[in-house]
Amino acid sequence: MTDTPLLQRFADAMGHLLGPDFPSDLGLAVSGGGDSMAMLYLAHNWTRTYGIRLWVATVDHGLRPESAVEADMVAEECAALGWPHATVRWHWDGVGNVQDAARRARLSLIDQWRGDLRHVLFAHTLDDQAETVLMRLARGSGVDGLSGMAAFREVAPHAVNVPALEAAQIDGVAPCRDNVIPGYTVLRPCLEMQRSELRHYLQVLKGRWVEDPSNDNRDFERVRVRQLLRHLSEEGITATVLSDTARRMARARDGLKARLVDAVRSLSSAAPLGQVRIDRDGFAALDEETRLRLLTAGLCYVAAAEYRPRAASSEALLTQVLSGGGGTLHGAEVLVEKAYLRIVREGAAVARVDTPLGELWDGQWRLVDPAGLCPADATVHALGEEGWKQIVDRSGLTLPFRAALALPSVWSDGTLLACPALGFGPTLDVSRFVLGRADTGFEAFCLSH
Repeated sequence: MTDTPLLQRFADAMGHLLGPDFPSDLGLAVSGGGDSMAMLYLAHNWTRTYGIRLWVATVDHGLRPESAVEADMVAEECAALGWPHATVRWHWDGVGNVQDAARRARLSLIDQWRGDLRHVLFAHTLDDQAETVLMRLARGSGVDGLSGMAAFREVAPHAVNVPALEAAQIDGVAPCRDNVIPGYTVLRPCLEMQRSELRHYLQVLKGRWVEDPSNDNRDFERVRVRQLLRHLSEEGITATVLSDTARRMARARDGLKARLVDAVRSLSSAAPLGQVRIDRDGFAALDEETRLRLLTAGLCYVAAAEYRPRAASSEALLTQVLSGGGGTLHGAEVLVEKAYLRIVREGAAVARVDTPLGELWDGQWRLVDPAGLCPADATVHALGEEGWKQIVDRSGLTLPFRAALALPSVWSDGTLLACPALGFGPTLDVSRFVLGRADTGFEAFCLSH
């Protein structure tokens, strides 16, 4: 623990993340717990110097009966401090892991609330970082996973446009929506502050906060890891040590990413949008770590996946590819050609996806018919074997059969109207989005992920 006052450390962190030209407005995600309330007070005191306007949102997940009262408490404190506040509501559909669903919902709802704001502060702490590293260690993560959470992270929960919240979803004030741009930046200025320091700060200020009882519920992995960390600290494996490890792993990750980008520049050649083509001999000559990174980056790019597949599955696929066989993983397929490896979207992953023309298909493609050449009932789905059969003249096609199966295509009443990647049918406007961002190519993807 440093002797530097907490407010100065907060100011230093904000300067590092945003300075010297600070935006006029910032968003804060405040749950009402000790960490986020301390961040609210720190940000409030910091703005006295910089004159920045704060906007505060509380996502009420509705998972506990007390959550609405806790959101009201945050609203009361924001009113006392003079900052606008909004409560945004979420209802879990009961599908999947509740904590993961809640995390994704929080990012999505804040995206809808933030309006024109480009930066939103989250109150993750050094203790959160340590817990994250331990959880990822238990899953067998490599360098990337053990680098933990970044203090600065770009997220884009919504591609193409960011829908406004419905009236029933929000109470309070939201920023204006005059110039909403898809994607925003999550900032974590408290990532090098311990939870105990933030609690002490609250106590000195006589600030308000609530204790979430789910923080003691051992049904949740993070709670079990948090309790384990208390015992590990007796042997020197402290939150600070784990946080330092994450920082060093992040440094190693950045170096490995640079090697990956060099490999992409030298080995990856022209391929249709949304596919990756890699020189086989050059791929085989790479060191094992760079080969694995290139393979998994290709899988994530093609499938527009946020996270890489598990290490054991990736290593098994790499072994298979090096021995001359292809395979599927993570919603993508690796095809082994004579001179190249080609990574394409797995046909089975999109076989039943059917979307009206003009809407986002497979979470990544948007096909628009500006000239009105397609009928009103036209839909987009994968080319598939049936579409391939309907292309009678294939003499000019440069893609093999399996590489074409998952391409976005336009259909009407069972008839293939267009497959832009194959040059079949009328000219359409085609856009692709990867994790909410416009696709600027495989190299750019590797640089930013």
